[in-house]
Amino acid sequence: MEDLIKSALRAAKADYIELRIHEGSATNINFTGKELEAISEGDSIGGCVRALVKGGWGFVAFNDIENLPNYVKTAVEQAGFLANSTLTLAPIPLTTEHVKTKVKIDPRSVSLAEKHDLCQKYNNIILSSKKIQTSGVRYMDSHGTQYFANSEGSLIVQEVTFCGINLLAITKEGMNIQRAWESVGDLRGYQIVQGLEDKCEDITHRAVDLLSAKPVDGGLYTVIVDPRLCGVFTHEAFGHLSEADFIYENQKLKEIMQIGKRFGIDELSIVDDGTLEGEAGYNKYDSEGVPTQKTYLIKDGILTNRLHSRETAAKMQERPTGNARALSYAHEPIVRMTNTYMEPRGWSFEKMLQETQEGIYCKGAIGGQTNNEMFTFSAAEAFKIRGGRLAERLRDVVLTGNVFETLMNIDAIGNNLILYGGLGGCGKGGQAPLRVSDGGPHVRIRNVVIGGR
Repeated sequence: MEDLIKSALRAAKADYIELRIHEGSATNINFTGKELEAISEGDSIGGCVRALVKGGWGFVAFNDIENLPNYVKTAVEQAGFLANSTLTLAPIPLTTEHVKTKVKIDPRSVSLAEKHDLCQKYNNIILSSKKIQTSGVRYMDSHGTQYFANSEGSLIVQEVTFCGINLLAITKEGMNIQRAWESVGDLRGYQIVQGLEDKCEDITHRAVDLLSAKPVDGGLYTVIVDPRLCGVFTHEAFGHLSEADFIYENQKLKEIMQIGKRFGIDELSIVDDGTLEGEAGYNKYDSEGVPTQKTYLIKDGILTNRLHSRETAAKMQERPTGNARALSYAHEPIVRMTNTYMEPRGWSFEKMLQETQEGIYCKGAIGGQTNNEMFTFSAAEAFKIRGGRLAERLRDVVLTGNVFETLMNIDAIGNNLILYGGLGGCGKGGQAPLRVSDGGPHVRIRNVVIGGR
């Protein structure tokens, strides 16, 4: 494979050219209710060529590896048709390396029958309650080897093994439909999906309890969010606004997202870190062969950096951050997050709660959307806070607001950093789901607009 790649690059005539070839295998199992809807094992191989000629990009994806030289030629020809400007790429070091993630239990060593039986057991636990309307158990593992090479001389081989599972319980009483879920997934091995019987029972009880929960009264509240919802907010509401391709093309956002501007209290720091080995968003190198790194987006309350590809870094005269990621060989790299989180500080959850006389405690998220700086998230669970204690359970809790105002209203940051991966993932530019992690500590936010369903 490496000889084929080197030969194709030598024959290329372009300002810059890169190749990515991916060999992989995957297992998928999906239960919905009592039915096994899908079970499969499969292999795949494919690649892509991206060529730059006088400012024009050409891109070709393929499955026929043997004809790689022809695809290189086609990508160069495509780029030539678009050549009408000057485009530079930020410089990066020449790299030759073979990277392999470490796993405790390789999913490929576990039989399909064992994986099926595990999923069926979890599904049966969820369906054991008569109040459960339906269930969902979705398992996936994958192993991939990606070859990257460019005309600058880099040749990088990265092997990645992912494993994860989604668990879902849905209850219904008349028009009142409630759900609870759990999702785990990372690069550490098959053991992450083992021993989840307690989680199956927990989501079953939560879904049932939500049926009798009191609908929230809309209004302005002090809110404490748990690490999972903190991560969703950090990723969705702020992380996407830090992606340089989005900033560069949006004049309003360029004016708002000015380096050196204050975005919160001194204790507020938000990080994207692709170097966290084992986490779902880990890569030693991105899809352009750039080493990943720990990038402070906000540090001590001040906007410090943004996330870059080589192209956006050159356009904005900043440095690459290792955040150009492609979902697969069929996609071009675009600026994406990796493992994004809010750094912990000194508050314990107990102290944060005790010093909140009235408010709402929100846990997790079951959906939401963002529109530039505006966001809306639905909490998976919520509880009324009275006199510094958790009181009755609430439902239909929707948090909405402006991300920049919300960041300024954070007044307490917890000491318990937790990162979450899972089978979900990030979506952008038609590329989803891309494996990422997000998280943070418990966080208290003043003056949050809460609306019921």
